[in-house]
Amino acid sequence: MYRLILIVGLLVVAYFLLRSAIREFRGRKDQTLTDKNLMVQDPVCRMYVPRESAVAASIGGQTYYFCSRDCADTFQKQLSS
Repeated sequence: MYRLILIVGLLVVAYFLLRSAIREFRGRKDQTLTDKNLMVQDPVCRMYVPRESAVAASIGGQTYYFCSRDCADTFQKQLSS
């Protein structure tokens, strides 16, 4: 009788642990790389800035992110020379 109670108890604990692990895994899967809090590095001054506040410029078909408009202009001048 005690074995049966112990087995049922262990199965219940295993069920809840598995359920919480699956919920955590699904939560991580929902986070995408396009999150606004993602930090991007400025290719000119190497400073990291949040993507939502960075200056975006499409240069040569690729999008670059800069900390300021001055860095974006400097980058374009470096590419053109």
